[in-house]
Amino acid sequence: MATEEAGRALATKAKLVAAVLVLELLVAGFHVVSRAALDMGVSKMAFLVYRNAAALLVVAPVAYFLDKKDRPPFTLRLLMDFFLLAAVGVTFTQGLYILGLYYLSPTYVSVIQNSVPAITFVMAASLRIEQVNVRSRYGLAKMLGTVVTIAGATVITLYKGTPLLTETAHAEGTTHTLEGTHTLGGWVAGCLIMFANCICLSAWMVLQE
Repeated sequence: MATEEAGRALATKAKLVAAVLVLELLVAGFHVVSRAALDMGVSKMAFLVYRNAAALLVVAPVAYFLDKKDRPPFTLRLLMDFFLLAAVGVTFTQGLYILGLYYLSPTYVSVIQNSVPAITFVMAASLRIEQVNVRSRYGLAKMLGTVVTIAGATVITLYKGTPLLTETAHAEGTTHTLEGTHTLGGWVAGCLIMFANCICLSAWMVLQE
């Protein structure tokens, strides 16, 4: 009996890890596709509108039928909460994301967005939502992971090394043509914009608590 329960617990953990890996692959693919769309001249505003319209068509019917019985009554407070979550989690987050991707490559965007869990942890701990016990291994691991993550994202922002691939290595027509993407000012601006994106995304997750 104990062996079966341990096997089920291990299988559940394996499924969760596999789901996270698939999600990360999809997010990475979305970064690449989004940058390709910008390189082709797609309007940033139009891209956001079509993205959210497609998401609405997919998510709205599912949410309606799954949460039909558990839906709370609409009140002014609830509508204000929805507005705040939409402003922070959709308008600001996605607007900053697409603007940051305009200045940076998908690789930089992916690396900087890895700081979202660390920023979320700092926000949640500051608001007493997350309990931190630095004397336990679990709490110490959280603190160490937060420091390493933020330090890594900071290094990415402040240091720009030599490119691994030169422009001649790109196929014709695939090099970045957007203005400001190769300038130092544009690169720094892109990193700062993506940090603001991470803060908004973290705040959106904390606000849902």
